[in-house]
Amino acid sequence: MSRRVLYSRSPSPASEGSPPARRPQGRADESARPTESAPPALPAPHAPGRWQRAKQRVNRPGTRLLAVGLAGLLLGAVAQPYLQPAARSLSQSDIDAAVLRTLENEPLPSPAAKAWDTIRPSLVRVRRLGPGKNGEPGEDIGVGSGVVVLESGLILTNLHVVAGATSIKVVFADGLESDADVVKVQPDQDLAVLQARTLPDDLPAATLKSTADVRPGDTVVAAGFPFGIGPSVTSGVVSGLKREFRSPEGKQILTNLIQFDAAVNPGSSGGPLMTPEGEVIGIVTAVLNPTEQRVFVGIGFAVPIENAAAGAGMSPF
Repeated sequence: MSRRVLYSRSPSPASEGSPPARRPQGRADESARPTESAPPALPAPHAPGRWQRAKQRVNRPGTRLLAVGLAGLLLGAVAQPYLQPAARSLSQSDIDAAVLRTLENEPLPSPAAKAWDTIRPSLVRVRRLGPGKNGEPGEDIGVGSGVVVLESGLILTNLHVVAGATSIKVVFADGLESDADVVKVQPDQDLAVLQARTLPDDLPAATLKSTADVRPGDTVVAAGFPFGIGPSVTSGVVSGLKREFRSPEGKQILTNLIQFDAAVNPGSSGGPLMTPEGEVIGIVTAVLNPTEQRVFVGIGFAVPIENAAAGAGMSPF
């Protein structure tokens, strides 16, 4: 091991022939003091490079926590579809339970309500007016019902509803009132066909249905303006088919009628008899009453829609 070099305290030998140098009195010769060699110079630190700076930032505690958190989120998002249980296929019992809960919370409307919602826009009040004074319209001498069967404003009703009228007016579901003309009659079926002169916007026609599959006991719904009150709706069942009835007005015998027990009264004549789906299977024409009161006692009659449509010049079946 090398030892550090120390310098001698003795003065340098004088040159030959020269006197020895004199030391100043009272001051020590500083050059005679022992000196130590200076420590080796350290290399100057150099600035860190870009990758080293990035490494220093990554090694910071806060950066490490952030990186770990982001990695956890990414791993959770990737693994989530594999961690969820597979969807179970619905069974019939699941579907039945869901339907039952829906019916408990939102009960379905009654058949009569469904039929009423369907027929209401096509139902009309028919006013029979007597002679007036000075050319003005007269007073009502009768009221009945009718149903729109064509969007052009063609209306089916009973002949006895408009018989003897000086003028006829019809009132639509939206409140529009229009004059109407009789364009066809079928006395043997007590039917009349009216044409309204003014029509509401988007006037819907009723849907007609054949009576071929109608059976006693089937639910039926009647709509109209009994005693001018309405519009009104009642429901019942088909009581019989192919019935006969002698009309007190025309004195003729009406045949092939549908008998039903949905409540109808004067003013209901000409209104529709419908299925629970709101499809018209007949035109209400009469009530059977052995008294002079002419009120409903449980037996009503309707002309099958096949006969009524033929009277209007229609062949829908």
